[in-house]
Amino acid sequence: MTAHTPVVVGINLGHDGGAALITDTTMVAISEERLNRTRYSPGWQAALLYCLRAAQVRLQDVDLIAVSGIGHHPPTVGETGLTHFDIDPTRIVPVDHHLSHAYTAYCLSPYDEATVLVVDGGGNNHDTETYYAATRDGIDRLGGNPPERPRAGGIGATYEAFTNWLGWHEQEAGKTMALASYGDPDAHRTPLFDVTGATVHGRLARTHAAGVVELAERTGADFGPFDSRGDHPRGIDAAAYVQAQTEQALGALAEQAIAATGLGNLCFAGGVALNCVAADKLRRLDAVAGYFAPPTSSDRGQALGCALYAWHQLTGDLPRRPLTHDYFGRTYTDTEIEQALTRDPRSGLVERRRTPYRWRRESDIAAAAAQMIADGRIIGWFQGGSELGPRALGGRSILADPRTTAGSEALNDRIKHREPFRPFAPAVLASHARDWFELDVPSPFMLLAPPVREDRTDKIAGVVHVDRTARVQTVDPSVSPAFAALIEHVRQITGVPVVLNTSFNDREPIVETPAHALATFQACALDALCIGDYLVERS
Repeated sequence: MTAHTPVVVGINLGHDGGAALITDTTMVAISEERLNRTRYSPGWQAALLYCLRAAQVRLQDVDLIAVSGIGHHPPTVGETGLTHFDIDPTRIVPVDHHLSHAYTAYCLSPYDEATVLVVDGGGNNHDTETYYAATRDGIDRLGGNPPERPRAGGIGATYEAFTNWLGWHEQEAGKTMALASYGDPDAHRTPLFDVTGATVHGRLARTHAAGVVELAERTGADFGPFDSRGDHPRGIDAAAYVQAQTEQALGALAEQAIAATGLGNLCFAGGVALNCVAADKLRRLDAVAGYFAPPTSSDRGQALGCALYAWHQLTGDLPRRPLTHDYFGRTYTDTEIEQALTRDPRSGLVERRRTPYRWRRESDIAAAAAQMIADGRIIGWFQGGSELGPRALGGRSILADPRTTAGSEALNDRIKHREPFRPFAPAVLASHARDWFELDVPSPFMLLAPPVREDRTDKIAGVVHVDRTARVQTVDPSVSPAFAALIEHVRQITGVPVVLNTSFNDREPIVETPAHALATFQACALDALCIGDYLVERS
């Protein structure tokens, strides 16, 4: 690294903590949970070391470090903990939480001008919804929720509260979204939100499950028993209710924000942007000329947004790095893979369950994997760098045959150990996507849930949700050559250019290293593991 090359780092102190590093040629980022194996973990030390090593940069080479967190105010320099590493305080800058989201949404988008909408459970200064006008000249905040309105009245906090009431952690809102398709959204008529101009006023007076209890007492609504976890019809209707009300509020908010900025392209970020059912409806609004949400919309992307902000502050140039993939992790060499396979202590392998296996190098790992999938086997797929966002996109995936429900049922029951109502995603060759889904735009990040074409539903039954939608990932061979090659081989064998794709984990963070992949392979009921060019099978 030459002395004059700018190097910046971003750090997130809150839940889903992590670090990111940017140079003029490099962007590397990772969540702390991928390394310490604790879901939603705060912290950044291991992630920072990972980024420095991946970019071959020393800490003293870093010009500026931008840091964000959650709470009433952005963290002070002293609260970051960085001064313990003898870092000059002038090299540390705090970043507003929602502004960090806005940098991720705009700087990674394909648009020169856009309305940026940030919606989450809460940031700094009581923010839950904010909107910005973004151009090459800068990102300017134009409005948001009034600070005197309680956080409980926000869209994200309301969705979190219902998720808690149903029995899940607030970070598991995807379960509520999946359950919603089974319920009646009109079971409750009381509006959850009023949108006046570009300001949201929700009806909840308290956060978490207590807010739902108070709402039920005030309105007489019956949301079923607490902690029903999808096992009570009134709870299922409650999920459908909050989902429908969220979609309506987001639509009204987006239209008003676009009217205020005069910019028709919409960049959406914050945890609520991961609600792919709402996002697919949002992008279809007449007011929305173009739509983009980064795969790192939630707080997993905070560190990256901070790094983009730091680059702008350091160089004076607002970074424009349109995103084509989410592979921000480092790649692993054949030597590192073989160290894990041979149980070399240097691999860091920690086996939760020791299972006999055999392994060999394949001349065409994509072809071998495709044949196994076509034969009904469920495989782990570990290729290249890891995804930064919460959704596996062919870097750290579990793959299965989408043509029947056998694979999805086996995944839920004996591998992922998930609720049976949760769907799995189809990964489809981009050139075939319109033939199988009602989708007129690329969806490379699995952030949209369009309908499956009616004449195709029975051909990919394993990835069709109860409402005939699917959380689609379109796969471009120029972006993900190994993953695209696998799907093309599947197409040649079965006639279906689709595989069932889910994250490579089992009630743990998505695997990061070869050792993590091998440990998870042994601990669950996967049939095989494809890691680089190596095929691992049970003995």
